[in-house]
Amino acid sequence: MKKFLSFISVSALGGALALFAYTQWLQPKFMSQNGEFKKSPIELPVNYTSNPDGGSNVDFTLAAEKTLHAVVHVKNTTISEGYTSFEDLFFGRPQGRAQVGTGSGVIIAPDGYIVTNNHVVQGAQSIEVTTNDNKTYSAELIGADPTTDIALLKIDGDEDFDYTTFGDSNTTKVGEWVLAVGNPFNLNSTVTAGIISAKSRDLTGRNTQSFIQTDAAVNPGNSGGALVNIFGDLIGINTAISSQTGSYIGYSFAVPSNIARKVIEDILEYGNVQNGILGVIGQELNSEISEKLGVNDTEGFYVSDVQEQSGADISGIKKGDIIKSINGIKISKFSDLKGFLNTKSPNDVVEVSFIRDEKLKTLNVKLEKLTTIYIPILGTLRELNSTELKKLGSDYGLELQDLSDYYKEEWISDGVDKGSLIISINDLKVNSIADVKKALANNSDRVNRISILKNNGEKMVYRFR
Repeated sequence: MKKFLSFISVSALGGALALFAYTQWLQPKFMSQNGEFKKSPIELPVNYTSNPDGGSNVDFTLAAEKTLHAVVHVKNTTISEGYTSFEDLFFGRPQGRAQVGTGSGVIIAPDGYIVTNNHVVQGAQSIEVTTNDNKTYSAELIGADPTTDIALLKIDGDEDFDYTTFGDSNTTKVGEWVLAVGNPFNLNSTVTAGIISAKSRDLTGRNTQSFIQTDAAVNPGNSGGALVNIFGDLIGINTAISSQTGSYIGYSFAVPSNIARKVIEDILEYGNVQNGILGVIGQELNSEISEKLGVNDTEGFYVSDVQEQSGADISGIKKGDIIKSINGIKISKFSDLKGFLNTKSPNDVVEVSFIRDEKLKTLNVKLEKLTTIYIPILGTLRELNSTELKKLGSDYGLELQDLSDYYKEEWISDGVDKGSLIISINDLKVNSIADVKKALANNSDRVNRISILKNNGEKMVYRFR
């Protein structure tokens, strides 16, 4: 028996903020093109040199010359089904239309690995890359992570490619000079200059992002291009703009290089992104929240709960602690914490400094693997081990840990509650977070079908439109 639920999930960023050429969902997602991945064949070089004090006589020519040859023009082609004429519509003859999108990318290794934005290549049937010397190559999509909007491409050539090195985005400072290099409006090899306006910027209000904000002019076509310091070191991947018109009006946003590098290394080594979690739940502080909580600090991350048997729990982090820094990186708001953790992997040990009883304390915490994923239309899903699955009478599936607040009543009224087993999404069997990300990515991030094994043993299939 099949039941149909008609749920409509709409996510929009309204008001004055409009993000163009950027796609971001609540839940983490992962996409792989060919399903086979090799352990990282490259060690991505990093330059940890800090910028000198800036001044009015800063010379940008070195950075521009170093970066221009490493930034490429990316063209993706997708085939959309549609009716090209009245006769096609009348006789039911849909014709495939080629749609071309363009953006930028950055060569990060001499053997042709290129980092770009996921939204630049998402859904592409073919990808072409044109280098600064006007040579065109067919590119392979190695993998992508829509959560961070980072994708990895590969081109092959007879000679080594010009490339840029990663800088350390953690050491960048507000007010520091930067260059944005890309292909806005198909104007190849365009360089604009500005300063870092802010760090750890979250554009969604859901604490899922941590961008570098700059006032370097960025326009459609710059997506996937380079944000570099005055040495030409890559400190960010230009991703989004804040605009009411679709064109640049003063602010642009880039994925920090430390996050992009970690995503790329994970894709090369594991085939998916390995996220390390601290095991704490809480909120950032401000004057109003601090007053309600009865604490003196107005900056930092307030721990309202600690997950049992998590790294934080085992190390001794407690409810009421205020995290002030991790590995020496200041934590003023949640996006600071999120941005830092996005650069770390499971089993990494980090030094957490926090306030407890008005005293500064420090503990080492071992990060753990992320075992949950949130789907807006359903809720939070949790990976299960083989013993847990056996008790539920299944060889695969993820547990429905918490229901979405928005659709909770509808699900419960139909007999779906906590503990139900999600066994397939978009007709793909799921047994891990990676499976869920793949199922979503293969369907352009939409949930069309979900198979659920209810607590009473009844199996149901739900369709969404």
